Amino acid sequence: MQLTPYPPPEGGISRNALAIRDELRMNGHRCSIIATAKSSHITPEPDVYHPPSAIELVKLLAKIKFDVLHVHVGGEVPARILAFLATCAAFGRGRSVLTFHSGGYAIEHAAKAQPRSFAALVFRKYRKIICVNSLMIEMFERFGVKKESLHLIAPFVHQSPDESIELPAKLKDFAEKHQPFLLTVCLLEDTYDLFMQIDALDKVLQKLPNAGLMIVGSGSLEERLKAAIAGKSYAERIFLTGDLRHPLTLHLINRAEVLLRTTLFDGDAIAVREALFLETPVVATDNRMRPDGVHLIPMRDADSLVEAIEDLSKQKRKIKIEKPADRSNVIKVLKVYEELAGANV
Repeated sequence: MQLTPYPPPEGGISRNALAIRDELRMNGHRCSIIATAKSSHITPEPDVYHPPSAIELVKLLAKIKFDVLHVHVGGEVPARILAFLATCAAFGRGRSVLTFHSGGYAIEHAAKAQPRSFAALVFRKYRKIICVNSLMIEMFERFGVKKESLHLIAPFVHQSPDESIELPAKLKDFAEKHQPFLLTVCLLEDTYDLFMQIDALDKVLQKLPNAGLMIVGSGSLEERLKAAIAGKSYAERIFLTGDLRHPLTLHLINRAEVLLRTTLFDGDAIAVREALFLETPVVATDNRMRPDGVHLIPMRDADSLVEAIEDLSKQKRKIKIEKPADRSNVIKVLKVYEELAGANV
């Protein structure tokens, strides 16, 4: 059983959880999911639960049978999230796994983690903790978690776009019409500094007059972003798509000249990894944990963003070649389940 945000909206955590579920199903196993964040649209599905309250979530934990309980968390980890994690670990009864996706939290807390803190007590309740980068390993060791409980497993699956799926005409036309075709994939939240991207496009267009920016995602800033875009003389050069299914997003990443990732708080972004795998250039805010190959810019630096877009747009676009999928990371997660459950998972 996995506890995770469930799309829509799409996000890195949910993509990881769904990839794990797919791998389990391919191996003949069952995987229940309890959504831990409000989905923007709920479609009834077998073994997927959307509890409307914390009380209903606890009832599901008590009701659903499982061999392994796997909790995914990201972003900030305030006291209420720690309380949630402690509750899940209690119901896990020694069969609990935590995947910690929050790279920003690790940056802030790695050096000051204390083994006697409330957070440390909660984290040590988990039999296994999956960390998405080495800084997290260091942080959890400072919290007093045993080394044998920690596993370094990246939260992404490499795959090429599904050629049997066609982009809707409006998306395809926008991508083909603009050169360079700039793409952002994220939640529409303050964390992603999207208003800077919109403003910076003015200077981009002065140097690259055929450029266009597509922003994929949904969130609390959607109406404000629409208003900001409508107020620009170049509004037709910005396409706010809303939520898209992941197969469509992969096609767009594959077509893009540059993927943008401007953030104020970020970890190891799935979209960045997908772009690098598909050989799409990436411009991203330097958060001290970006993978090799990313063009780094300082936080909130619009001029650096414009300069990076111009530089990368001069590079000859590579012909995108389909590559075989790499599911090795989720296979490693199943190995953790096997070790924990003591069965052939």
